[in-house]
Amino acid sequence: MTNEWRPIEVLLVEDDQGDILLTREAFDLNKVRNRLSVVNDGEQAMAFLRQEDGYADAPRPDLILLDLNLPRMGGLEVLREVKDDVGLRTIPVVILTTSQAEEDILHSYRLHANAYVSKPVDFEQFIRVVRQIDNFFVTVVKLPVHGNRA
Repeated sequence: MTNEWRPIEVLLVEDDQGDILLTREAFDLNKVRNRLSVVNDGEQAMAFLRQEDGYADAPRPDLILLDLNLPRMGGLEVLREVKDDVGLRTIPVVILTTSQAEEDILHSYRLHANAYVSKPVDFEQFIRVVRQIDNFFVTVVKLPVHGNRA
């Protein structure tokens, strides 16, 4: 058994270009060597995860950062599909959203989200939150090694 650090594949599902930029900056400022892939809506997220429709070479994510307010297919729908799919359900999903509605929080956890994080509006706070998520899933949590997709 080895405690070697390995970079992880992170899928950011986000339609707000400003939040995408902030997340990329948080990874850069934190010297994160993890790979960040980005898709802009729920349908793209599912195509990416299932390696369909132009995503045949997409890496299997070790972690999904999922916004709830997405075009074409909402974040809760994506979460439901991921957690209902035997081949995808072991991927941790962190809801990273502006919504602080109790209904959204409860619904997310009922659908087996691994964490629910409200996006701070302040740049420094946002950077800190993304850094903490990254540190937790890279250094604290033991993630499964995904050698295959099933």
